[in-house]
Amino acid sequence: MPIHDLVFRGRRLTSDHALVMAIVNRTPDSFYDNGVTYEEDRARAAVGKAIEDGAAVIDIGGVPASPGPEVTVAEEISRVVPTVEWIRAAFPDVVISVDTYRAEVADAVCRVGADLINDNWAAYEPEILDVAAEHGAGYICAHVDGLDPRTDPIKPQYDDVVASVVADTTDLAERAVAKGVPREGIMIDPCIDFSKNTYQSLEILRNVDKLVATGWPVLMALSNKGVVGETLDVAMDDRVTGTLAATALAAAQGAAMFRAHQVRETRHTVEMIASIIGTRPPKNAVRWL
Repeated sequence: MPIHDLVFRGRRLTSDHALVMAIVNRTPDSFYDNGVTYEEDRARAAVGKAIEDGAAVIDIGGVPASPGPEVTVAEEISRVVPTVEWIRAAFPDVVISVDTYRAEVADAVCRVGADLINDNWAAYEPEILDVAAEHGAGYICAHVDGLDPRTDPIKPQYDDVVASVVADTTDLAERAVAKGVPREGIMIDPCIDFSKNTYQSLEILRNVDKLVATGWPVLMALSNKGVVGETLDVAMDDRVTGTLAATALAAAQGAAMFRAHQVRETRHTVEMIASIIGTRPPKNAVRWL
């Protein structure tokens, strides 16, 4: 039975388990892979592999979230538009997301076929909501507590970090609806590690059910992040197990989608959780039946 039902620009995703959004960065300096898919041919190969491994959404990014060299609007467009255009032609049914906070970039990618605007910076450019509404695209409402794009926080403090996430993301979701963004394509994202230290990110992870209780579908973007590295005291290349443990917990609490570097492993994790909680039947149960 479907427990998740999302529509992005007319493309409906229904599933009995949490969905996987594959990360494909068109940047030379992404925090995790250091530009492994910066070249167009490598990005295309990664997209094909992600779809083969079960990704329902492909998320293309042209600017790292972390501080670094400036990327102009023109450069960001040159990085992401050709990839989106190619995906739309090669995989007409897949949902395409673009990770951008710039309204001009969002407009450019929607014009060539993007379905979802993954804005990690909470409508820093308010016009981005108008762009999503104009194109009928989906929109992801992030929590960054007012942090400027591509900056690091200084000792973030909250009376209640979970309450702050719920209040800010749901307020942004309602603003998006008021602008004309289709309600069925809006998700909320607590933005693990954005304006949050490790203790605060862990607090969110143990309270995902409170985000789910808002009624808005929840996207979790926690793949290989600093909270995993600091919690386990492991290097970047040793964070997959911790990521999947956090993924399992969030999926059991009802998160709808996971943004992931390891697509197949993440899909197996969320499918197993769905079968344990009873929304997904085993795929090949034959022993002693």
